[in-house]
Amino acid sequence: MKRTPTKSAALPLRSPQGAGVAVAAAGEALKPAAGELAASLALPLVAIREAAGRFDLLLLLTSERLELRSVHHRSLGAVSVDFVHGPAAYRRIAAGGRRQPLARAVGLRTGRPTVLDATVGLGRDAFLLACLGCRVTGVERSPVITAMLRDALNRATRSGLPALCDAVRRITVIGGDSRDLMRGLDADQAPDVVYIDPMYPPGRKTAAVKKEMRICRLLVGDDPDAAELFDVARRVARRRVVVKRHRHANPLGPDPSLSYSGRVVRYDVYITSADEGA
Repeated sequence: MKRTPTKSAALPLRSPQGAGVAVAAAGEALKPAAGELAASLALPLVAIREAAGRFDLLLLLTSERLELRSVHHRSLGAVSVDFVHGPAAYRRIAAGGRRQPLARAVGLRTGRPTVLDATVGLGRDAFLLACLGCRVTGVERSPVITAMLRDALNRATRSGLPALCDAVRRITVIGGDSRDLMRGLDADQAPDVVYIDPMYPPGRKTAAVKKEMRICRLLVGDDPDAAELFDVARRVARRRVVVKRHRHANPLGPDPSLSYSGRVVRYDVYITSADEGA
């Protein structure tokens, strides 16, 4: 998620994004690994019971995964990234194949393009594209989300499922600002497709107001600089820029070349190559 920092004056210790974040271990045996994680993220390591009143969010290392939890709103549950089980499981996410709107939007009908997911977030769209054969570079500005993504990729690699292992090997996660990364690319490094999924504005009854999005918004904020990201992407993408929007939202840029709609979201396509077709 490429996000602008939010401000919160209530908490003295903060992640680089603004919300107060600490790392904790779900058990004594996990404390050494949690300490290494906290040091790598430059975040404090605390006991779970110490988080209340001091932090907004807790990055919890369990024996199964990394989980991000709201300290003040426990009813929201935990946010995690899981490519092995749940809604992102390989068999479910690959079921629609190249007929899915996202697959059509990135141009899978004519090949397997390289994709730079400039706002990779929890990685579900990047994972779908990798399952369908694309090589995907996901860029994430939040170090906390980056750590969760890498944890999920490592767990998927250890699953022993051949198709899943092949898919996650096609994903590379980079921590940083995607605008800076794209501006630094040489011509021969440019991706075929740049994919942008800005944070939906607050108030819509869509994916942005689901429980996990409420927690992620607290961590990373909104996307007021999405238009700048879009401009950089159009200068870099070899073939097309794809922007994910709510189905009834205005386009991020003027006059999309193509649009592919699902039940809730729409994928606007901006062709950047004179040789590129639908």
